[in-house]
Amino acid sequence: MSDAPASDRGARRAARAIDALRRGWPFRIEGADGALDLLAVESARDAALAEFGSADLLISGERAVTLKLTNQRAAATPGPVRLADGAASVAAALAIADPALDLANPLKGPFRTIASGGEAAAATAMTMARHAGLLPAFFVRAAKGEAETACSTADVAALLDPSRLEIAARARLPVAASETAEIVAFRSPEEASDHVALIIGKRDGNPPVVRLHSECLTGDVLGSLKCDCGPQLHAALHAMADAPWGVLLYLRQEGRGIGLVNKLRAYALQDQGYDTVDANLRLGFPVEARDFAIAGQMLALLNIPRIRLMTNNPEKVARLEREGVDVVERIPLALPTNKYNEQYLATKRDRTGHQL
Repeated sequence: MSDAPASDRGARRAARAIDALRRGWPFRIEGADGALDLLAVESARDAALAEFGSADLLISGERAVTLKLTNQRAAATPGPVRLADGAASVAAALAIADPALDLANPLKGPFRTIASGGEAAAATAMTMARHAGLLPAFFVRAAKGEAETACSTADVAALLDPSRLEIAARARLPVAASETAEIVAFRSPEEASDHVALIIGKRDGNPPVVRLHSECLTGDVLGSLKCDCGPQLHAALHAMADAPWGVLLYLRQEGRGIGLVNKLRAYALQDQGYDTVDANLRLGFPVEARDFAIAGQMLALLNIPRIRLMTNNPEKVARLEREGVDVVERIPLALPTNKYNEQYLATKRDRTGHQL
């Protein structure tokens, strides 16, 4: 193990820390400006909290804004906020962290915010929570003693580095849109999520039609009417079949990168009247948490430098171009609405810049 590259060793440490986070075990994050011991609120139990020995809470800047708290400094993007003696029990912490409980617990605080003790470590903790599919909230204390599980901010960056992505397997896959399609699977050494590309048609010297499609279990598999993901997926495949060739990049970034459970929490908030953007912010997440550098690496591994991108989102064009992909054309994808997704699509148009 000592002969492994430093990035591999770091990525393994980060993977172990994320596993501890999911299981409700304490772990440590070391950053350039301080180290923090953390225990995820959502997976914690009171016995583990008693052993952890701190009632301080660390919540995301987005959730802090929802609770009308301010960070330690003015910032366009608020950073994580630490609440001194924020919650003495897991139930009390969940009442602060989970917006589904806001109606049952409307009165919160008063809270006293204090310095995080390590801003880089705090920001990395929020990334790890999102990657684990948990609420971005932790019991926190200054690092003390020996840590059973520890990683650094650099370790987490190594784990999530798209350049570590490799082609794992490929095979012929006849699909309804094309009986000659090929599927290509990608993975990085320490990651559990596999991304895939579906190649439609015969490759030639022209840029292919490319569609970036983020995983949507509810829309792609279950036929949800709350979004347009399923119809977009199938329309894109058939459009590729009509072109000389095309590539569907299927990214395992459910719920715009916040995970399935958190997406369902956002759905519940939408039922209370919040739109997609505000639901994500109330949960404590950014509006857009997907990593499009993954798509850039997939295209590089497929040796596809120039593409015709099928999207209604100009930001996807900009993000891919920042990854070195030459987007020679943006192809819109127009589909009919229904009474369940009209508000969702209006929010995409009015608040996230989609050209619909």
